[in-house]
Amino acid sequence: MRRSPVYTYTMSPIIPTLTRQSIVPSLLTTERLILRQWQDSDREPFARLNADPQVREFFPGRLTRDESDASVSGFRKGIEERGWGFWAVEVRGGAPFIGFVGLSVPGFRPCVEIGWRLAREHWGHGYASEAALASLRFGFEKLTLEEIVAFTVPLNERSRRVMERIGMSRDPADDFDHPKIEPGHPLRRHVLYRMKRSDWEQL
Repeated sequence: MRRSPVYTYTMSPIIPTLTRQSIVPSLLTTERLILRQWQDSDREPFARLNADPQVREFFPGRLTRDESDASVSGFRKGIEERGWGFWAVEVRGGAPFIGFVGLSVPGFRPCVEIGWRLAREHWGHGYASEAALASLRFGFEKLTLEEIVAFTVPLNERSRRVMERIGMSRDPADDFDHPKIEPGHPLRRHVLYRMKRSDWEQL
C-alpha cells in the first residue's frame, strides 16, 4: 500500500499559486477514517484535547477554550477557501471526532506541511499514519505539490515515528530554530522531515 511538522530557511518547495488555488472542499476517506470539514460539535472535544498536558507536551503551552475555538474557526475557514487544510477526523462507525490530520501552510515560510493532533485515548491505533497517508496522497496527486514537510521538537518520538512510518526522511542539516518560539525556549529547536513527489511515486 502506498504510504499515503524543523524547518529550515533553505527549503523552498514549489507550490504554484497556492494561496489562490481553490478546489471543491474535500472529504477524504480511508479504510477506518473520515477526514472532513469541521463542525460546531467538534469544538468541545477539541478544547479537551488542547487542555490535555500530554497532548500539548511538546507545545509551549495548553490552549484556553477561546484559543481552541479560534483554531477551529481558522481551520474551517481555510478549508472553505482552499478546499483542504487540517481536516477534522472521525472514526467510521465509531468516535465522531478524534482530532485533526491534514495539510497547512505555516505562517513563517511558503511551504506545505503535514501535521496531526489526536486525543490521547486514540493514540496507538495507527490513526495518525493512516490519515497522514491519505493527506500525502491528496497533496501530491490532487494538488500536485513538489514537496511536503513535517516538523516537531527532537524529543517528540511519537510524531517522529509517524513521519518515518509514512515514508518521510530527515537530514540533520535541515534542523532549525522555530521562528515563532522565543530564543532560549527548550522547545525552540525543531527537526525537519521531507517527502518529495518523486519519493511518493516510488512508494
